Amino acid sequence: MASMIPAPALLAVLERLPRVELGAYPSPVEELYRLRQNLGGGPTLLVKRDDAISFGFGGNKVRKLQLVAAEALAGGADTLITCGGVQSNHARATAAAAAKLGLRMVIVVNGERPSRPTGNALLNQLLRAEMHYVGSREERVPGMAVIADRLRAEGKKPFIVPLGASTPVGALGYARAVSEMLGQIQAPDVIVHAGSSGGTQAGLVAGCAINGLSTRVIAISADDPAATVASEVRRIISGIEDLLGAPTGALADHAPIMVDDSFVGPAYGISSPASIEAQSLAASTEALFVDHTYTAKALAAVIARVRSGEFASNQRILFWHTGGQVALFA
Repeated sequence: MASMIPAPALLAVLERLPRVELGAYPSPVEELYRLRQNLGGGPTLLVKRDDAISFGFGGNKVRKLQLVAAEALAGGADTLITCGGVQSNHARATAAAAAKLGLRMVIVVNGERPSRPTGNALLNQLLRAEMHYVGSREERVPGMAVIADRLRAEGKKPFIVPLGASTPVGALGYARAVSEMLGQIQAPDVIVHAGSSGGTQAGLVAGCAINGLSTRVIAISADDPAATVASEVRRIISGIEDLLGAPTGALADHAPIMVDDSFVGPAYGISSPASIEAQSLAASTEALFVDHTYTAKALAAVIARVRSGEFASNQRILFWHTGGQVALFA
């Protein structure tokens, strides 16, 4: 591992990062007693409830947007532009942040305009976000650029928020969240969470490195191959090192970047037998709700590992719930 700036100095930098206040913290940590019993024992199972963040129906994007929105405001932005699918949790959270901060919101959506908005699409409508529909995921980034250019020509100051707010600045929200977690519980042996655009894992890995933890962070991919997600995580961590003034590799080389793509199932956003079971078990044993696209698949991975004996009975496993429950009403 590369030599690192002393942890207290990096923690002080994290605490001083400009951010807007969106929601109340810390999010709860709960023990999943009945789920563990249902699985026949095994390791201690905990959940970090970012689904319960009090702003805009919560979720992991809120932590990232606290910093990204502050960056936008510092640059004089009057409009936020982002992208996602029709039921994008990220787009909804960004629209909520824009509404709270008095900014115009534009969302580039791949898919067809729903005749009757439900779930996140309904919330976007209530938040008065402007929706622009494109035919494919590949058209979203060029579509945002076109809209940004047009707004600049009109004298506006748009700020593009990339998918998932997964920038080095946004990921620092999860580096900070590790310190929050340590104020609630002792360091878990493993953190498992749903992963896609890489920002949450990058922040958690960086936060564990800064705090000197040996905790393994495992992202369960909701769509892309493991190598693709891991590469994006490394890119974001490299950007975090630059922002914090840490030596190259000081954070990225702290621990292996662990991504599991074996729970994607039929495709992105489509349930698998394992995710359907996880969703049912979480609700019936703990009144905990996980969504089809992300968190049910991540919890399915936890359940599979417990059943296989991969986790020792004396270990503490933290499932970091990244939200998404609004999609249950789509």
